[in-house]
Amino acid sequence: MHPPALLLLGPTASGKTASALALARILPIEIVSVDSALVYRDMDIGTAKPTAEERAACPHHLIDLVTPEESYSAAQFRADALRLMDEITARGRIPLLAGGTMLYFKALRDGLSELPAADAALRAEIDAEAAKHGWPALHAELARLDPEAAARLEPGDSQRIQRALEIVRLTGRPLADSYARRDMAPPPFRLLPIALAPSDRAVLHARIEQRFDAMLAAGLIDEVRKLRERYRLELTMPSMRCVGYRQSWEYLDGVDDYDTMRFKGIAATRQLAKRQLTWQRQFRDTWPELVELDCLRTELAETVAATAQRLLDAS
Repeated sequence: MHPPALLLLGPTASGKTASALALARILPIEIVSVDSALVYRDMDIGTAKPTAEERAACPHHLIDLVTPEESYSAAQFRADALRLMDEITARGRIPLLAGGTMLYFKALRDGLSELPAADAALRAEIDAEAAKHGWPALHAELARLDPEAAARLEPGDSQRIQRALEIVRLTGRPLADSYARRDMAPPPFRLLPIALAPSDRAVLHARIEQRFDAMLAAGLIDEVRKLRERYRLELTMPSMRCVGYRQSWEYLDGVDDYDTMRFKGIAATRQLAKRQLTWQRQFRDTWPELVELDCLRTELAETVAATAQRLLDAS
């Protein structure tokens, strides 16, 4: 029998952090972050990074790994997560993988496609085209070259449009051809997934607005200003494409006034949540073990803890 590993996934503002800490109070767990933004050092406010007190209450992993100048891939995540899961299990504890980067969960479960490595020169070329013509124009080009890939992306989803165009231009083949060569070797763990989803999307949107306002009040703009002073950053870097950071950057550059920046930040966060929930619907269709809970229910943390205990007992 493979050892168990708990998974806790959900959209932003769904209560994952509080639920994970509640689990830590009743189970011998260590938390492995599944969040592509928490890997960056000095990006604390806009990523809702766990506080020092929260991290002291339970061991946390895969946080503060790289500088905002660097990148961190799904392949790196999978290798790091599997190593940590082995180490946590060897200590007689249970790994809890918690976060909202759904691509990382998929990489962990299904393995990774044999996609070409990033090409800096080609990415710079695509970025230059976007600066001249706009991302919707590049989305239209992608629709001509790879209609299936374009249909899954919003015209303003710059990061994913760039990567899809990069792959198509490098390989001359649709994105699906590369994904079809996925290594399907499963991880040597019994994955026990719990997904959080809202019964009322409007309530989640209200939470998102409140949380973004709290980040602004806590000093998000100043955090971005200090990041630009400390590091050699560009707006096209993955770190600065994180929700809240791009909008703050453009505000500091005078592109938008404060109210426009706030509106764009909230809208971008809602779009992120929408994408996360789309991933979860796909997981629900292909992952029979997945248990979905309403993240708006009262006593959510206690319900997550009881569900996790039930899954562990049944496994």
